[in-house]
Amino acid sequence: MYTVVIDCPDPDELAGFYEKLLSLSRQADTGDFVVLQNAAGTPVVAFQRVDDFRAPRWKDSARPQQMHIDVMVANLDTAEAQVLALGARLLDGSDKPVGYRVYEDPVGHPFCLITPEGA
Repeated sequence: MYTVVIDCPDPDELAGFYEKLLSLSRQADTGDFVVLQNAAGTPVVAFQRVDDFRAPRWKDSARPQQMHIDVMVANLDTAEAQVLALGARLLDGSDKPVGYRVYEDPVGHPFCLITPEGA
């Protein structure tokens, strides 16, 4: 695998969200295509502009999730506060401190926060 490419209406905006969520940095940015890299300089995820982007809807087979990212965290409550502050929205939660919770990014792509016990 080289990288994951995510369709979106505004690559700069969505890349900014994932830059903070995944602790990545920008490797390339053309306005219509943004590549984020890890600390070793390896491309990890890219975002491409799609003018007629249709956001997925959680649990809606007419607009399926298309893909999702699992993000490992030590504490769901702490991580939840951080992703909500970045602009995520909780889709399917749990009051348990271990396991997983499902969120959507600012344009509707689902992602999960998971703990080692929930993996």
